[in-house]
Amino acid sequence: MAEVDSRPAAAKVDIKPIISERLSKASARPRVAFRPDEHLAYREDPKVLTLKDIGLSEDVGISPVAVSEPFPLFTEEATNIMRSEVFTQEVWDNCLWSTDFAGCMLRGTCPKYAPFMNEAWKDPKTLALLSKVAGIDLIPVLDLDVGSINVSVQDSSENQQKLENQSENDIPVTKWHVDSYPFVCVVMMSDASQMTGGETAIRTGSGEIIKVRGPQMGSAVVLQGRYISHQALAAAGGAERITMIAAFRPRDPFVSDTSVLTSIRPISHPSELYFQWTEYRVEVLQERLRIMLEVLRKEHVLGHPTDVAKIKEFLNQQAQWLLDTNTEIVAK
Repeated sequence: MAEVDSRPAAAKVDIKPIISERLSKASARPRVAFRPDEHLAYREDPKVLTLKDIGLSEDVGISPVAVSEPFPLFTEEATNIMRSEVFTQEVWDNCLWSTDFAGCMLRGTCPKYAPFMNEAWKDPKTLALLSKVAGIDLIPVLDLDVGSINVSVQDSSENQQKLENQSENDIPVTKWHVDSYPFVCVVMMSDASQMTGGETAIRTGSGEIIKVRGPQMGSAVVLQGRYISHQALAAAGGAERITMIAAFRPRDPFVSDTSVLTSIRPISHPSELYFQWTEYRVEVLQERLRIMLEVLRKEHVLGHPTDVAKIKEFLNQQAQWLLDTNTEIVAK
C-alpha cells in the first residue's frame, strides 16, 4: 500500500465545523493525573465468547477468548477528562485523519496531547484488567494506537431516519476487516443511553453473523481482532458517536505476534510510524536474544551438550521476525 498523507483540509471534513464550536485550548485545561482507584469502573468479569464458541479453532489466535460482552472500564469522570483532552484545537489541527474506511479519526494524541489518556491505558491496573478479560497478558503495541478516536456526528433528521430504519437494515460504519494487531479494546465515549444499534458484527467459522451489543459511556469491548473478521454497525438515537480504540500485543516475547501495518500506514506519518514499529520489534528481538543467551550459558555451565538443532530453529525464527519487520516498512 502506498504511503499517502490522507489528512484532508479542515473544510473537507464535514464533522469538523460541527465539533469545532466546542474546541478549547489545551493550555486552558488543568492537568489531571490518572488514579486507577478513582478512574477505573471495572467491578466484575464480563462474559466472553471463545474462539470455540464462534466456530473457530483455538489455534487461530493467541488466546481462547474471541470477544467480550461490554463491561464498565472507565468512570464517567475519567471519560470526560479524556474527551476534554481530544476536543482541543491542537489535537484537531495535528491529529485529524480521514479515509474511505473511517471518515473522521484522531490519531497520535498520546502522550503529547492526551497525557491522562496515555496514563490510563498504560497503568498496570488497567492492563491487568484487560489482560484478565482477554485471557492473556497484554501491553500496548504503539503509542500511535493508544487511544485512537473515531468520531461520527449526525444531524437530527439523519438520526431520526436511521432510527426508523434500524430494525430493517444493519448499517455498517466500517467494512468487514481484521485488525493489524492481536487485540483491541473499544471504549464508548458518548452518552449511549438513547442509542440503538452500534453493535460489533462478527463472522463465525461457519459464515454466520453474530452481533455483540454496543457499550455504554465508559464501557469497553475487548476483541481478538487480528484473527476475527468483524465490522462496526451504526448507531441511531444519539447526536454523536465517539469511540476510543487501543491496540495490544502479548507481553511475553515468545508468544506469536502477527502484527502488520496494512491498515495503519495510510493514517500515520511514516517517520513516526516506522520509528515506533522498529523500536517495538527490536525490543522484542532483544528480549528473545537475552533469554536465549541466558539459557545457552546455563546449559553450557551445567555441562550439557549444545543443542545445535534447537539453536538453528531459534535463529531461523528470529530471521523470519526481522524479515516480517522489514516487509512492513514500505519506502515511498
